Amino acid sequence: MRGINPLDPAARPRQNRRMELFDDTPEPGPGSNAHEFTVSEISGAVKRVLEGEFGRVRVRGEIGRVSRPSSGHVYFDLKDDRSVIAAVSWKGQAARLSTRPEEGIEVIATGRLTTFPGQSKYQLIVEEIEPAGAGALMMMLEKRRKALAAEGLFDDARKRPLPYLPRVIGVVTSPSGAVIRDILHRLRDRFPTRVLIWPVAVQGEGCAPQVSAAIQGFNALPKDGPIPRPDLIIVARGGGSLEDLWGFNEEIVVRVAAASEIPLISAVGHETDTTLIDFASDRRAPTPTAAAEMAVPVRSELAARLSEIGARMIRASRQRGERQRQRLTDLGRALGRPQALTDPARQRFDLIAGRLEPALRGFVRARRDRLSALPLSLSALRVSLRNRRDRLIDQSQRLPLAMMRQQTRRTERLNDLGPRLIRARARMLGDATRNIARDRERTAQLARRLIAAMARLLPPRRERLDRLDRLRQTLGYKETLKRGYAVVHGPAGLITRAEDAAQTPRFEIEFLDGRIAARPESPSQKPARKPKPEKDQKSLF
Repeated sequence: MRGINPLDPAARPRQNRRMELFDDTPEPGPGSNAHEFTVSEISGAVKRVLEGEFGRVRVRGEIGRVSRPSSGHVYFDLKDDRSVIAAVSWKGQAARLSTRPEEGIEVIATGRLTTFPGQSKYQLIVEEIEPAGAGALMMMLEKRRKALAAEGLFDDARKRPLPYLPRVIGVVTSPSGAVIRDILHRLRDRFPTRVLIWPVAVQGEGCAPQVSAAIQGFNALPKDGPIPRPDLIIVARGGGSLEDLWGFNEEIVVRVAAASEIPLISAVGHETDTTLIDFASDRRAPTPTAAAEMAVPVRSELAARLSEIGARMIRASRQRGERQRQRLTDLGRALGRPQALTDPARQRFDLIAGRLEPALRGFVRARRDRLSALPLSLSALRVSLRNRRDRLIDQSQRLPLAMMRQQTRRTERLNDLGPRLIRARARMLGDATRNIARDRERTAQLARRLIAAMARLLPPRRERLDRLDRLRQTLGYKETLKRGYAVVHGPAGLITRAEDAAQTPRFEIEFLDGRIAARPESPSQKPARKPKPEKDQKSLF
C-alpha cells in the first residue's frame, strides 16, 4: 500500500478509503517511494470522506455565539457540555428558516457536514432549525417577552379604552374557520354591527407577516374613504398547540399591535392559551366569542336601560312640577288680598273724579274764547287757499299739452337713432366675424406648432427622466442592501466605524427586509476557545 495514492478514487474501493487514509503503517525510511501529498489534496480527501460518511444529519444542541454579517449569512455554534460544532446557514437558507437562531436555546438542526479548507475545520451547513421540544420554545418565548416588556410595549399606560358602541369592527382571522362564524353570530345576537374581515393565515410561516399586514392595513384606511375605517380591531384564532400559535408570538406582530392607532382586542386561543400579542393589545379576550361580547353591548339591555331612564325622567319631571306648584301655592298664601292693593287707588280716583268735570269745562271755555278772538286770521287763510286752488287748476290744464309735446320730441329722436343703431350693429357684427375667423386661423396654426413642438421635445425629456430615475434607483441605498450590505443605525445617527459601534450600548442593523436590534459583544461574553491539539500529520498516512 506504500506505492498507492490513497487520494486517487480509482486506486482503491470506496469502502477502504477511510482505512487507507488513516493507515498506521510505520513511516517509510529515507529513499522510499511514498507519495507526497499537497495541502489541497489532503483537504479534498478529508472533505470527500466527511461528506461521504455523513451526508444529511440532524444535530441536537444549544445555540451559542450567533453572528449575522452584512452578507446575509448566519454563523453560529451548536454545543453541548463537551463539544462545539461550527454551523452556518447561507443567505437564501436563512431567509426560509422557520425558527431564527437565538443564543441560548436548544434546537435540532438539520443539514450536511462539510469542511472549510481555509481554516482547516469542519462545519454544519444548516438547512432547517426546529426547537428541541416545548421547553426550548417556552425559553425563547420568555426571553422575547422580557425583551419587549423592557421596551415598554406591554405598559398599561399606553393601552386605550375600547369604544362603547363601534360603528365598524375589523376582524383579522381565517375566513374559513369556525372563529369568524362564532364572532358574527354573537355580534348579531348582541348588537348587529358592520364587520370588515381581513382574511389571513392563522398558523404556519405566512401567519406573522399576514397578520401584521392586516393590522397595518386597517390603520392605513382613511376615515372618510370608500372603505370605512374600523373603530375596533379583533385579532382572533381558535385554540391550538404552542407551535400552532407561534405566529402570534413573533416580534413583528407584537410591534404592529402595540403601534396600532385603532383599539385592538386579542382573542387568540382558548382561555389557558397566552401569546405575546395578548400583552401588546389593548384588551385580551379568553375566546373569540368573548371578544365579540367585549366589542358591543347587548341591544335589548340598552333598550331596557333607555326605557328605564325615560321612565325615571318622566317621574322626575312630574315631581319637579308638583314641587313648583306647591311652592307657588305657598308663596300665594303669603300675599295679601288683591282688593287690598287696589282700594287706595280707587279711593284716589274717586277724589280726583269730582274735580275733573269742572276743570274740563273751564278748559273748553278758555279755548272757545281764544278762537273767537281770531276772525281776521281765518279770513286771510281762506283767501290764500282760494288763490292757490285757482293756480293749481290752471297748471293742471297746461300739463297735458306739455307732456304731448315732450313725447313727440322723444319719439322723433328715437326714430332718428333706430337706423343708426342698426347700421352700427351690422358694422360691429361684421368686424367681430372677421376677428373671430382671423383668431380661429391663428389658434389652429398655434395648435399645430404646439403639437409639433411637444412631439419634438417630449421624447428626449422622457428619456432623460428615465435615465435619472434609473440613476436614482442605482444610487439609492436600497439597491446596495439587495447586494448583501446593511446599514447600522445608532441613537445619534448612522454608525460607520467599528470603534463607534463598540461604544454604543444598543443599535439597529437595517437589512433589505427590515431592521433587527443588536448590541456589541464584550470580550467577557465570548466563549473561551479550547486549544487545538497538535495533530500528528504523519499519522494521516
